[in-house]
Amino acid sequence: MSSGPGSQSKSLNSQMEEYKLKLEKLLYKKNAFTDVLAKIESKVHVKRTYIALGAIGFIAIWLVVGYASDFICNVVGFVYPAYCSFKAIESVSKDDDTQWLIYWVVYASFMLMEFFSDIFLSWFPMYFLIKCVFLLWCMAPSHRNGSQVIYNRIIRPFVLKHEKQIDRTLSGITGKATAALGDAQRVAHDAALNVAADQMLSDGDKNKDI
Repeated sequence: MSSGPGSQSKSLNSQMEEYKLKLEKLLYKKNAFTDVLAKIESKVHVKRTYIALGAIGFIAIWLVVGYASDFICNVVGFVYPAYCSFKAIESVSKDDDTQWLIYWVVYASFMLMEFFSDIFLSWFPMYFLIKCVFLLWCMAPSHRNGSQVIYNRIIRPFVLKHEKQIDRTLSGITGKATAALGDAQRVAHDAALNVAADQMLSDGDKNKDI
């Protein structure tokens, strides 16, 4: 039996209420960000949930029509995860290390794809807003956030399937790079010896003239 509009509306409302409760739990968790929110809340006498929602709305509008939208997206996708990665490294638990390592794998993969498609995608008016929402989804404090989903469903199966080929390719590139570096060092060493020899000959000729 199919559900009617009323049941769908109730389901949507329950989901919204669930997200609201998660947001409030996050906003009241003790950290530097919530300390700032608490100070603003005490001064303006507005609940921090509404302050956060207002800030999110302002940023969303700015990402659509404002200046430096790409820079803001990169700050959102880099600064907070970098700080959380630092906290994870310093903590005793290793679960958060894995969580943020997965995020950076997904972030690097996304940035690589964006490098080749940005010239086309950046023309879409809401591209940077969608990008920012995507990055927030990837770093969401949940075990089923975007990073986990993308890594487990796309990146991990692909890499495991082609792991040997990737290792061979990287090994070949590393070998060629090492050989090229060795050649460059030998050329630089020979050039330095030639310059030193020429300088010694030049000094010797000057001494003879004297």
